[in-house]
Amino acid sequence: MNRLDTYAAFVRVAELSSFTQAAASLGLPKSAVSSAVAALESRLKTQLLYRTTRKVQLTHDGHALYERARDLLSDAEDMDAMFQSQPQALTGTLRVDMPVAMARNFIVPRLPDFFDRHPGLQLELSCTDRRVDVVAEGFDCVIRVGARPDSGLMARQLGVMTMVNVASPAYLERHGTPLTLDDLDHHFMVHYVGQLGAKPWGFEYRDGGDYQTRDVPGRMFVNSTESFQAAAVAGLGIIQSPIAGAAPLLAEGRLVQILPDYEAEPLPVALIYPRRRHQARRVRAFMDWVAAIMGDYLSKS
Repeated sequence: MNRLDTYAAFVRVAELSSFTQAAASLGLPKSAVSSAVAALESRLKTQLLYRTTRKVQLTHDGHALYERARDLLSDAEDMDAMFQSQPQALTGTLRVDMPVAMARNFIVPRLPDFFDRHPGLQLELSCTDRRVDVVAEGFDCVIRVGARPDSGLMARQLGVMTMVNVASPAYLERHGTPLTLDDLDHHFMVHYVGQLGAKPWGFEYRDGGDYQTRDVPGRMFVNSTESFQAAAVAGLGIIQSPIAGAAPLLAEGRLVQILPDYEAEPLPVALIYPRRRHQARRVRAFMDWVAAIMGDYLSKS
């Protein structure tokens, strides 16, 4: 391998935490990838990876080199394409993370359009409701809802998700329809928590110029948006949901809007990405496409 290929092999191992998977993705024998990384460590005179029978992890020096190597490879790709004006000239792999519901409802159905524009690109799409480590896990960008970026990361604001209070017809038939905040004392919420065991946020509403929260009983505590919505449809309680995600269920009559004067604060949506000297053209192209797609579902403020 030449020096650039060696750095590419190291980066792939770091991203996948596996020599076997890295070799498969690069179309190389595992022995070739192992030898390339070992030669790189020997040349740099430092250990870049901790190797066990189950896992491969970056050392402190490995983290530092990984960041520089990613920049180097992005710069090299951009130089190869700097005189190619057609979007079809973009090549390489994008690694992206976003919430499950957002991928299913908004992004994945429109991906054929993206690949029609950029047939030379590949996409590794992670869909999870947990907060991934953008840098350590090697993501080019992630879509985050309702969270500020970590220190050292950049953010491109896409808009906000307007919230709506909803419950199933079966739940309302059984418990009645709440008309005031005080009525919530006799109702249940399905509580979304980032980590099971954490204190739930409660029912959020605008009070004058500020947003307040009110404790509401609950029997269901979930840490996934899929389960959150499913629990509401099943009649297990009230939820406060982005209207874009709830719209299909509202149209089908499986959920009903309640307390329209007490909506929660809109959730900001942003593309989060590592701070780098140069951002690869393929990443810029994907983020521009996502911004255009999400413009159909988000409000500006």
